[in-house]
Amino acid sequence: MITLEQIRERLKEAIKQSGLSQSEIARDINVHHSAIGQYLSGRSMPALDTLANLCKLLDVDANYILCQE
Repeated sequence: MITLEQIRERLKEAIKQSGLSQSEIARDINVHHSAIGQYLSGRSMPALDTLANLCKLLDVDANYILCQE
C-alpha cells in the first residue's frame, strides 16, 4: 500500500534535486511560498493541478512521485 509519507519523500527528493529554492518553485507554479514548505513537512499535499505543475517544473514523472513505478 502506498502512503502519503512515501509520496512526500519522493516529492521532497525531486524538489531537492531540482536545485531551485522553495520561493522559486512557488513563483513558477503560482502558489504561496509557504505551500512548498507545507508539502515538504507533510502538513498538506498539493492539489492535483499543482502536483501536475510541480512535476512539469521539476521534470519528474508524476507516476514516480505517486509511487507507481
